[in-house]
Amino acid sequence: MYHFDYSQARSVQEAVAALAANPDAKFLAGGQSLIATMKLRLASPSALIDITRIPGLAEIGMDGNMLVVGAGARHAQVAQHPEVKRLIPALAEMAGMIGDPQVRALGTLGGSLANDDPAACYPAAVLGLNANVVTHQRKIAADAFFVALYETALAPHELITAVEFPVPERAAYIKFRHPASRFALCGVFVAKFGRQVRVAVTGAGPSVFRADALEAALAADFSALAARRVSIAPDGLNEDLHGSAAYRAHLIPVLAARAVELALTRRAIA
Repeated sequence: MYHFDYSQARSVQEAVAALAANPDAKFLAGGQSLIATMKLRLASPSALIDITRIPGLAEIGMDGNMLVVGAGARHAQVAQHPEVKRLIPALAEMAGMIGDPQVRALGTLGGSLANDDPAACYPAAVLGLNANVVTHQRKIAADAFFVALYETALAPHELITAVEFPVPERAAYIKFRHPASRFALCGVFVAKFGRQVRVAVTGAGPSVFRADALEAALAADFSALAARRVSIAPDGLNEDLHGSAAYRAHLIPVLAARAVELALTRRAIA
């Protein structure tokens, strides 16, 4: 590791001001991605601004008809929270699939979204549930938030403070995980809101994306059979030593069908 300065922010305003004063600095939450990249010399910020002590940044609760999860909420906290488990069990289950117990104890929702790893789980939940990413300046709709490989709509000095999740009628997440990292080789989040169905895919492309063909098929017939009948083109999908683009294309409707089967086993939210 190399030399860098470290400070603790006590408020969102203090954190943002510290980053504005030093554009070469980085926010530090769980550090599960940032510290690893620093060790590999892929990132070399001159300062880390610890935001884990900011009051209220990890709170979870309802605001009107939205389930609001603070950006500082740890994966384990989301997985175990009674309101998350009651209202959006798919979100709680997804958080419980991330990494290992050490990663879940430290990693945060906001950190995962800001990093936008192409194989991360949270982006699929945010996009699938049509959530709003709340920053200290604005709200960004999920459809506009994820831009490209490790790229989001966040401005250079913008800090995520929370995510607003609409409560779906039914939802489920299924992923085919890498056996070592537990990242998704392919993961599919399916959410049903009345006649609208959203299907978000992670791990298969450069960034999370919606599967339009699956959404149309499931809006017409919300069944596993309808999902399995959909064919996904491999064009533009990831290809590496773990799986070809064609393999990932095959996995998407298979996992979507399993997600639909799981969603149908749950009581629908009125």
